[in-house]
Amino acid sequence: MKPPQISRPGMPAWQFGAVFLFALAAQLQPAWREALIYDRAAIGAGQLWRAWTGHAVHFGWPHFAADGGLLLIIGWTLGREFPRASWLGLLLLPPFISAAIYFLDPEMTRYAGLSAVNLGLLLLLAARGWKGNLRDWFWPAIVVIYVVELGYEMGKGGQGGGFITFDEPGVKVATGAHLAAAAYALLAWAWCAWRGRKAKGEAPAS
Repeated sequence: MKPPQISRPGMPAWQFGAVFLFALAAQLQPAWREALIYDRAAIGAGQLWRAWTGHAVHFGWPHFAADGGLLLIIGWTLGREFPRASWLGLLLLPPFISAAIYFLDPEMTRYAGLSAVNLGLLLLLAARGWKGNLRDWFWPAIVVIYVVELGYEMGKGGQGGGFITFDEPGVKVATGAHLAAAAYALLAWAWCAWRGRKAKGEAPAS
């Protein structure tokens, strides 16, 4: 397995660190949860910021540690390799996922966590890395892990995992949010591939 090449050592790409610190602040201030969490009724009433901030809220410290830790790993490695895709992912994935939940899963009244954002970024960046070297099986392995994880969730009816204890009764894994993240990654990858082919086609002959 060939790991992704890191541009330079150091702290995570700063945008990932900023999101992590915001999520940490929200975790340290429990009163913020109700003002930031994805809440279907509140969004319908015009509180649209929740479509983004809801992903920075977590149901307890174990939930935050898992999501926040993975976010930093992504920023430390993949975020440096594909800064533009990472930037767009952090900006667009949260509202994209929230919109998918809002319109396609009306029974989900509350949602929180960075897991779907993390998985969407991993899938998108894996696809871009795979495009760079089709013989390198590190990236296909990432994609397979993602698909297996989604399949496990679906097989358990959203109750899969069991490694994280949530601090709010009735909370379960939001499979729909992860499928929305996968859809975003597929659309973004297709867009990048189309732009790349178009740019090559418009390049002047040498």
